Amino acid sequence: MSVPPDLRLPDGVTAGRVTAPSGDLAALVATPPPDAPHRPPALLVPGYTGSKEDFLPVLATLSRAGHRVVALDQRGQHESTGPDDPAAYTMEALAKDVRGVLDVLGEPAHLVGHSFGGLVTRRAVLDGARPLSLTLVGSGPAALGGRRAEITRLMRPLLEESGTAPIADAAAALDQEDPRVAAMPAEVHDFLRRRWLASSATGLVVMGEELLAAPDQVRDLAAVGLPILVVHGETDDAWPPDEQRDMADRLGARYAVVPGAAHSPACEAPEQLAHELLEFWAAADGR
Repeated sequence: MSVPPDLRLPDGVTAGRVTAPSGDLAALVATPPPDAPHRPPALLVPGYTGSKEDFLPVLATLSRAGHRVVALDQRGQHESTGPDDPAAYTMEALAKDVRGVLDVLGEPAHLVGHSFGGLVTRRAVLDGARPLSLTLVGSGPAALGGRRAEITRLMRPLLEESGTAPIADAAAALDQEDPRVAAMPAEVHDFLRRRWLASSATGLVVMGEELLAAPDQVRDLAAVGLPILVVHGETDDAWPPDEQRDMADRLGARYAVVPGAAHSPACEAPEQLAHELLEFWAAADGR
């Protein structure tokens, strides 16, 4: 789970809604200052148990460079309410929303997916989306494994029987054992709990299933021919760094490691991640 260090909206960042095939989705929109050069927009898609706030620390830096940036809550996440219908949360349904939001941005955009959001954005591209580029942040070639996969499996019966409240309680207890998270301001802890409680239990169950069953589609993605960046924190504990580096090689992608970050570089080392994104976008734009 990504933990934003601060919830204050920087100058030029506003909360709003964006139109998607499944209905309006909650978003944070970062508008460039008047004197910034015009650059292509960007769409940022969060991971499992995440939200648009996971990208909050990088929004101002990206927009100051001239990019209008939209970070969204996927259907069922935080402030994007969703139905109890499991079909609303399949990879295909979520990817359709991403394609729809790209269409309403008004011009070709860069696409970024974090963790499970990387799998969703990959699916969007394989289903026909053609962004200017694709960035996979802390995301892997196929299903999640290891400790995080086991936690996801353990969450399912709790979600099915009791909803998100026991998960929120367990997450809060674990946060107190992590010195970095425990030291966060009270409003951040309140936000983390609200996010758990607002998220769809059905959505978390289905997204978790998708996360644990994702096939390896690296060859198919490479065949599309998009500029791709694979970037992760140096101590990522989701998909192993070696696995992500191998995926980058198979994709013929640009590859970068963010020092000082683990699985959520947008929160843990935002300036370094923003630097990698801006350099990659400039290269993809031919600048």
